Amino acid sequence: MKFASEFRDPKAAKALLAEIAQLADRIGATREKPVAIMEICGGHTHSIFRYGLDKLVHEGVEFVHGPGCPVCVLPRARVDECIEIAEKPGVIFTTFGDAMRVPGSKRSLLQAKAAGADIRMVYSPLDALELARRNPEREVVFFGLGFETTTPSTALAIQQAAREGLANFSVFCNHITVPEPIRALLEDPDMRLDGFIGPGHVSMVIGIHPYDFIARDYHKPIVVAGFEPTDLLQSVMMVLRQIAEGRAEVENQYARVVPEHGNAVSLAAIADVYEKRPSFEWRGLGEIDASGLRIRPAYRAFDAEEKFGVGYAGVRTELADPEGCACGAVMTGRMKPVQCPQFGRGCTPEMPLGALMVSSEGACAAYWQYGGARAAAE
Repeated sequence: MKFASEFRDPKAAKALLAEIAQLADRIGATREKPVAIMEICGGHTHSIFRYGLDKLVHEGVEFVHGPGCPVCVLPRARVDECIEIAEKPGVIFTTFGDAMRVPGSKRSLLQAKAAGADIRMVYSPLDALELARRNPEREVVFFGLGFETTTPSTALAIQQAAREGLANFSVFCNHITVPEPIRALLEDPDMRLDGFIGPGHVSMVIGIHPYDFIARDYHKPIVVAGFEPTDLLQSVMMVLRQIAEGRAEVENQYARVVPEHGNAVSLAAIADVYEKRPSFEWRGLGEIDASGLRIRPAYRAFDAEEKFGVGYAGVRTELADPEGCACGAVMTGRMKPVQCPQFGRGCTPEMPLGALMVSSEGACAAYWQYGGARAAAE
């Protein structure tokens, strides 16, 4: 597999593992007192478990799973608001497949669809635009969900709708940003983190400098990483090397994809269409200042919150996780999925209690997919 097999080379992996072990010994990392490295991105979590990297690295290296899954951090109230919009007469509600099975307070979008709401899975906001063109008598709403990775495509869709005058198209904006929740975690006195593996796809859009505060203000190393096994192993090695040398810097392991200053076209589209919300609610973290985006007044006609009077434009209700659900603790690195009493028992992919078991980037889904019953028994 050209350009992939090189990053899955066993010899290269063994050499990196040996260097990780040397560095871990050098800084005195042990099973009892491990170096805690948070991988922010849920895609990295799945790669770690897919390739068994958590079992291969030195016992003094602990992977802590972060809040880098946009479906997982979505509070239940926002799912309820999606269903509220979808059940309005004349609405076609469109969403990425990841969000279909995420439970709200009473049901999921998939269950609402089964009950009669016109909810359709799409692969791009451009699919939703096409539905709006073909159904001028219907209101077509796109569930704008995700970090900076997916935000540009939604922004470009809104710009296109404005150019065409598609008044029956709108976006229910739930786009969020990565740096702010990391700051919130670092401000938590109960969190013990020694370094970070930074998100690759998000950084492809925003570049590496939005993470400067992690090294400058909190003196923690961060390495932006790719998703192949040797990418991650090299990134762990780079974090450990910084710790061993007493450095705290932002480094870019994924330079073959991530430009230092991000993607100028994407950033321009985001800046044109969106502005920061005063705050946004995150599952497990609560309201975090300036961590979400909203549609600017110039594009208000395409803002589903304003059009339907829901979410932050209406009356909001904060909902706690269901009893026994530990999604918030898992997502903020306070608990491993197998430590949740519901994992593999009251919460499975077939009957999920929380979002982390159904999202393709959820930590619980990673443990289940690559460990299954064995993980549940640990």
